[in-house]
Amino acid sequence: MLRMTPELTALCFAALLQILQIALYAVLGNLQVGVAYSLKPRDEPRVLSGVAGRAQRAMNNHFESLLLFAIACLVIAISETSSVATGVAAWTYVAARALYVPAYCFGWVPWRSVFWSIGLGAITILLIGGLI
Repeated sequence: MLRMTPELTALCFAALLQILQIALYAVLGNLQVGVAYSLKPRDEPRVLSGVAGRAQRAMNNHFESLLLFAIACLVIAISETSSVATGVAAWTYVAARALYVPAYCFGWVPWRSVFWSIGLGAITILLIGGLI
């Protein structure tokens, strides 16, 4: 039976972060295009710009990253290879992704790329940790 490892706890927080990003995108998008448009089937797409567009892209980027993070956390949990290093890596991922959102939304150069790289590095450490 799986136990709640630090990595799985971090995965839960990463998923909650994704929900917050969805909410942020929805609010900013509605402010930009209006609720009336959002309630329609959106047959005529509109491209969000500014902070709303960046929030949407940050959200989509996290969807992509979250899949790899989930795989890594599950590998650690199922293989029972949780360690201090993998726990730190998992929480580093969550922190990096949390910092990535404002870095992307506010155009913090080069920090958006730095936080993205830290998150990817943390996933890599988790996957390697599951193999050894």
